[in-house]
This record gives sequence, C-alpha cells and structure tokens, in this order.
Amino acid sequence: MPKLRGEAFWRETLRSAHYVVAPMVDQSELAWRLLSRRHGAQLCYTPMLHAQVFLRDANYRRENLYDEACPEDRPLIVQFCANDPEVFVQAALLAQDYCDAIDLNLGCPQMIAKRGHYGAFLQEEWDLLQRMILLANEKLSVPITCKIRVFPEIDKTVKYAQMLEKAGCQLLTVHGRTKEQKGPLAGVASWEHIQAVRKAVSIPVFANGNIQCLSDVEECIRKTGVHGVMSAEGNLHNPALFEGRNPLVWEMAEEYLEIVQKYPCPLSYVRAHLFKLWHHTLQVYQQLREELAKVKTLEGIVDVNRELKLRCQEEIANQKEGEKPKEGLPFFHWICQPYIRPGPKVRCKENGASGTERGVRGKRALEEEEDGNSELLSKNKQKKKLRNPNKSFDPSLKPKYAKCDQCGNPKGNKCVFNMCRGCCKKRAFRETADCPGHGLLFKTKYEKSLSWQSSQRVIQNPERSRRGDVDVGETALLKEAGDS
Repeated sequence: MPKLRGEAFWRETLRSAHYVVAPMVDQSELAWRLLSRRHGAQLCYTPMLHAQVFLRDANYRRENLYDEACPEDRPLIVQFCANDPEVFVQAALLAQDYCDAIDLNLGCPQMIAKRGHYGAFLQEEWDLLQRMILLANEKLSVPITCKIRVFPEIDKTVKYAQMLEKAGCQLLTVHGRTKEQKGPLAGVASWEHIQAVRKAVSIPVFANGNIQCLSDVEECIRKTGVHGVMSAEGNLHNPALFEGRNPLVWEMAEEYLEIVQKYPCPLSYVRAHLFKLWHHTLQVYQQLREELAKVKTLEGIVDVNRELKLRCQEEIANQKEGEKPKEGLPFFHWICQPYIRPGPKVRCKENGASGTERGVRGKRALEEEEDGNSELLSKNKQKKKLRNPNKSFDPSLKPKYAKCDQCGNPKGNKCVFNMCRGCCKKRAFRETADCPGHGLLFKTKYEKSLSWQSSQRVIQNPERSRRGDVDVGETALLKEAGDS
C-alpha cells in the first residue's frame, strides 16, 4: 500500500493526535512513554537516537528500540540526529518496521549537537537537508517528519518550513525558540512564529514551547491553529498534564516504578525522572536528595521514594488549617506541578551576585565557585567534595605542567629530551638512546645485545675474534636485532 501523506497520515496513522510527548534524550524511554499514555498522551517519540551509532551497533539498536517493542506503545515516531543522507536513510530503514514515522532532529541546541554537527546546527544548510529528506521520502516505507527551531525572523522561518515540506516532510513540529534560547536563556517561545508556519504550509504542524498545563495546550491550539501540541518539561514534572489534573507526586512515581519493573531501563533514567517528579519536595528534604543521587539500585530508589512519601504524609497530617504553599508555588510541593525555569538574572541573584556583575552566565557564580565555596559549587563538584572533603577547586592550586617540545602534552619531569612519553619513545628508538626518566633503555639494551653476540663469537671461534675479523653484514644484523 502507498504510504499516507500529510493530513491523511496524521488523521489515520497518528489517530488525529493532539497530545504529544516530546523526544527527550534518556527521558522518553518506553516506561515513561507508557506512563504518559495512561494519562492522556496520544502520541510519543523515542529519545533522540544517533543515526551513525544505530547503524553500526547492534546492541544500541536492541537497547533503544528492538527490545522495547510493545503493542501499547503506538503510534510511535522514532527520532534520529544525522548529517549524512545515506547514513540517515540506512539507519531509518533498520527502524521503520518498529514505528509509524521517522523524525529528523533539527532542533537540538546543545553543545554536543554543535560538536557533532547535527540538530539545530544544520538549520542553515538547506541543500543538505533537502537531500536528506528527499532520499528518506523516496526510500522509506513510513513518512518522514521533522522537528525544528525557529529563526529570529518569521519570514525566514516560514521559508525554512516550506523548503522542508517541498522536500517531502509530512509533518512538522515547530519549537518556538531559536537555537540560542536554551537553559537560563530559554525565555518564552514565540507562538507567533508557529502560527505563521501553520498558515504557510499544507502539512500538519505540532507546536512546542510554553506548555505547562492543559489550559496552555488548549490556548496554543486556539491561537496557532496547530494540529497538536508537544510537551517536554511540563510532561516530566507532571505526566498527567494531558489529563488536566495535578496528582500527588508519589502516585505518579510509584506507578512509574511499577512499569520500570516490567520494562527495565538504565538506573540513570529512573533517577532523573524522580528528580523531576520530586523537584519541589527535594528542595525541602535535601538529605533525601543526596540519598537519591547516591543510590545504586532500583530497590534503593524505591526506598528513597517511599521515605519521601512518608515525609510528605507526615507534613500533611501536621498541616494547619488555611496554610498556603510556600516559595510562591501554586500547589503544595507534594503535588505534581510546573517548574518555571528561572532566567539568568534570577539565577545570578540566587547565587549572590547581580546579573550585570556576572553577565549572562547564570548557573553559578564562577568566582566564588573557583574559591571552593561548596554552597556555590555545581552539583557534580559538590558530590566530589562529599567523597573527598579535602578536595579544592581553586585553579591557583592546580599543578602546572611544562609542555612537550613536540606535541604540547605534559612532558616528563625527568625526560632527557623534554618530551612526553610518546614523543620520547619515538626519538629514543630512532636515535638508539636512553631516557631513564621514562624507563626507555634502547641504547643500553642494544649494547648488551652486542656484548652478548660478541661473547658468543668468542666462544665459537676464539682465533677469529683475536684477529678482529668481524663481518660487516653480521654487524648490521646485530644492530637490527638490538633495535627490535
């Protein structure tokens, strides 16, 4: 049968999905997708998969898609990041039997995408994107879709979307932020850009950005006219977002952990989900936050979750009548609710510095962090500090290394050539020299070899040795033996 396109694909294959769970690296795994589907999600994406790794690594395919095949997990779209048409299509051919469409990630703004040259960092390479989508549209038995970020200019964003449609994209997800809008600089997504794209193309469009609750979904559809709305952060903090309710956190956490028992996933995924679900509660019970970070087994995570539940239930029992949520939260911290990411100025003030003093860097106050103030260290450095209380992150205390004359790596302190071990070994071998500092004794071993060979000749032919008759060819062979 010919594959469905555009509106027919959205209506029949995707079952007119309005509520969509976004592709999230290490976060939209099967267990989380099933939880989200139980609570209103109508369409899910896999985590972003690396096309080249998927193509060459059978274990990667099995762990991320093949072993996760589940009848309840449909409709499903598999998302790839790629920058080569052939690699992208070959990977998609291996995945197409396990999904309803293949999505090309053109929206990832992270540094890893910049280094790997994929995601939002391909949005200026229109010729390459056309070739990728044209080839995929021709070769695949399922439709090709794309997820993009916008340009600052609406006109350029519209032309970008039209180019992708013309190349063969059958559904477009538009994240209403530019690739520079991420982390503390995320800001508000532009629904105006999304609305303009929706009016300019004839294929279905999903909106992404500013979705924290069901009323946001309804307002976005009303203002932009899109076919569906995708949620990432909002879904992670409240998997029942598309049901329009705010359940108790432990209800969602316990249900998720039950699904994980049936459909296992890496422990890091589970821990990350509980950090999101319990985000506001873990600000209150910092000790349990540390325990959740350190625990090494699923049973340990279940225990921490149970303890969090007991603490919250005890707090509810002792609650005074008329008491209101603290920290400006709309609900008490044990209820699933949105997390509003603070902007750079707010972050800087939280770290005890004004925005103008620290510029746009908002994660932490760098000067204080470098001085070793544990209250202002990053979470990873705080963990290292817990393991080793004497550890210092002051850059002035770091040892200074002299560089190798050849390659710039740290040189050996006792190297006779002032080189790193690799460069020293090459030179010592080439010149038949010794470097005691690196334990390289080419000259010594060569001389010992010659001495041994000479002693053997004396034993075998003492008269010839007394006359000094040593064959030139023998000397060359001896040297070669010494080198080896």
